[in-house]
Amino acid sequence: MKTKPYLESSDTKAILAAAEAEAVKNNWAVVIAVVDDGGHLLGLHRMDGVATISAHIGPAKATTAALGRRESKVYEDIINNGRYSFLSAPYLEGMLEGGVPIIKDGQCIGAVGVSGVKSIEDAQIAKAGIAALGL
Repeated sequence: MKTKPYLESSDTKAILAAAEAEAVKNNWAVVIAVVDDGGHLLGLHRMDGVATISAHIGPAKATTAALGRRESKVYEDIINNGRYSFLSAPYLEGMLEGGVPIIKDGQCIGAVGVSGVKSIEDAQIAKAGIAALGL
């Protein structure tokens, strides 16, 4: 049997704090969601002034990245390149850029999803949060 690392509460707090710092630095209001490898919500931070829909989009992006073990942008690109049938993929609701998996020792241990600004900026914030883990 193999063992696998997992996100602890302290990791979730570190990710949320670093991601928020990146957003504040750029004057961006966003929702930041952290999920485990099964897409279960571990932490959510909704900054002041962000659109309320972002509280649904951020966690969906994170779940998509965790379950797919790749950035949610991959799915957005697939659809934008004409494979519209991919919209029927089960459990993948956040197929927009801004969901980034957390990989440790080749294993996906969770993901971060961000929503509220341009998708590329959402991804930038998610990656800043993950960087706090020093993986």
